[in-house]
Amino acid sequence: MLKRNVVMEMLRFAVCDDEPQARRELADALAADLRARQISGYSLDCFPDGGALLESGGGFDVILLDVQMPPPDGLETARRLRRQGSGSLLVFVTVLRERVFDAFEVEACDYLLKPLDRGQLRRVLDRALGRLARQSAGSVVLRRGGGCEVVPFAELVCCEVQGRRLYLRRADGTVLEDRGRLEELERRLDGRFFKCHRSYLVNLDHVRGCQDGQVRLTGGALVPVSRLRRQELTQALLRHMREGG
Repeated sequence: MLKRNVVMEMLRFAVCDDEPQARRELADALAADLRARQISGYSLDCFPDGGALLESGGGFDVILLDVQMPPPDGLETARRLRRQGSGSLLVFVTVLRERVFDAFEVEACDYLLKPLDRGQLRRVLDRALGRLARQSAGSVVLRRGGGCEVVPFAELVCCEVQGRRLYLRRADGTVLEDRGRLEELERRLDGRFFKCHRSYLVNLDHVRGCQDGQVRLTGGALVPVSRLRRQELTQALLRHMREGG
């Protein structure tokens, strides 16, 4: 069950569709669904095109994004959002079922087909809200001199080991240091972390692409993927998307 008092009060939604009627219908249906869940702590912003969404400053938890729009269309808008470092959950909205395969390129979490079906919207929101709850759960405790620091899993982008020293990169670009073995740290993390190399663990929530033996992460960092783990990483990413994070 989703812990509403922990997650819901900071939810931000966006709807982007160039058709005014479709935009209003989707926004109204989304608001009605949230009311039915007794969720009141949220914001909902609507945008008439991808350019307006890109200029908004982002920070959305969930974006419902129409695929077929004047340039930049939904797919290109999603690409630019990812290049900006956006970690928003993307839900593609489309009349063409075959376009849902484009979702994998930009790590969209789900899709909606037009015309809008309230039942499908409810199921999509079930998965999205569940994923947000899981992303916010879990943390690791690092030693800090005579004390400690608690770091949420969601903030960790990747972990690297050099000798007996661990380096943990956070989404804000800062790097934390600790001592120990990567295998020991891996046992303290959850299933969103994947060991792509003997010296690296990556958070699948923060993977933005894979090419030429490297993984591109939130913020643009690149880490190596061992040749023997490349296929397994691709399978882990697809499974991670299907299971909603």
